[in-house]
Amino acid sequence: MTDYRPDTSGRFGEFGGQFAPETLIPALQELEAAFEVAWSDPGFHAELDALYASFVGRPTPVYHAKRLSQRVGAEVYLKREDLAHTGAHKINNTLGQALLTQRMGKSRVVAETGAGQHGVATATASALLGLECVVYMGAKDIERQALNVYRMRLLGAEVIAVHKGAATLKDAVSEAFRYWVSSVESTHYIIGSVVGPHPFPFIVREFQKIIGTELRQQMSGEPGSFPRPDVIVASVGGGSNAMGIFFPWVRSGVDLVGVEAAGHGLESGAHGASLVAGTPGVLHGSRTYMLQDRDGQVIEAHSVSAGLDYPGSGPEHSYFRDEGLARYVAVTDVEALSAFHEFSRLEGIIPALESAHAVAWVLREAASLKGKTVVINLSGRGDKDVQQVAAMQGDEDA
Repeated sequence: MTDYRPDTSGRFGEFGGQFAPETLIPALQELEAAFEVAWSDPGFHAELDALYASFVGRPTPVYHAKRLSQRVGAEVYLKREDLAHTGAHKINNTLGQALLTQRMGKSRVVAETGAGQHGVATATASALLGLECVVYMGAKDIERQALNVYRMRLLGAEVIAVHKGAATLKDAVSEAFRYWVSSVESTHYIIGSVVGPHPFPFIVREFQKIIGTELRQQMSGEPGSFPRPDVIVASVGGGSNAMGIFFPWVRSGVDLVGVEAAGHGLESGAHGASLVAGTPGVLHGSRTYMLQDRDGQVIEAHSVSAGLDYPGSGPEHSYFRDEGLARYVAVTDVEALSAFHEFSRLEGIIPALESAHAVAWVLREAASLKGKTVVINLSGRGDKDVQQVAAMQGDEDA
């Protein structure tokens, strides 16, 4: 691998690859070729950058979280992806892939979603560009993310409930792939994270690395900018927000920390911490760390956060793990929910439950972070999670 690009077989070291049905190989090759042409075209970048600026609201700001800083004893800053249009980082990728869809002459997109933010972002990009949009979502996630389901339908998307398996993100991904196989000539699959067969992990990373690229400018330590970080923290499910902020800082001397879902506890078996407690295997078209039994069967993941309820991670994260380019830790549901409440009251910002895992790790590790400059990638806002959390607490108005 050169310059952290996958090799010619689509692998990051031993991870990644293209484990896909033969019927999809031509579509994957078409996508890779279309992306390479677009990525080298100044006109494509000009169009995407204009949309980032006027439609998404980039660059997203860096905010000094003063009260959280006092609580932790470190200087904590937030990269405010929650302020991007649609409320999360997902729009960075969906706009790029929607423009690629147009370039390939296709009229329809399919997507999967867990927490609903990728589905909303895909529906938004589709509405903007006049594309048909189909979104697969686990029935369990539809129940806990009702607001985002309505937003997707309001934007014109068809939302299809998936009842198979655990009825969560893994199952939505599987159904989206099946749909794509049956309609590949007219449809592009806008995958939502740095997962899946090559070239998806590479393409999504390239669209999401704008997060870390902006941060390098905003926190250079030069006069007029914020101080350079010592630690960058992000939640990891599939891992697009984490890879987006990590990638431009690789081998920079900054400690990169990915926070997975420990669910009910690693010892319980009910968690989503594939990088912390999983083993290498093949999931959704690529070799990566995943949750599996001795026979290689997928173990269902669990997290209070629908976006982290996934039994694997992106193959590039697996490479980062084994090469020591980033380290990966896990936070329980209880810790994340506590951080969700405490952060809201400290900073006047309601975080997504995904982001609350990153906040929880910073709160838990306060003693080791004292005196350091810490950045949390606030990957999404918590509007989508408020009703779910209220219901869990037995709030009669939920």
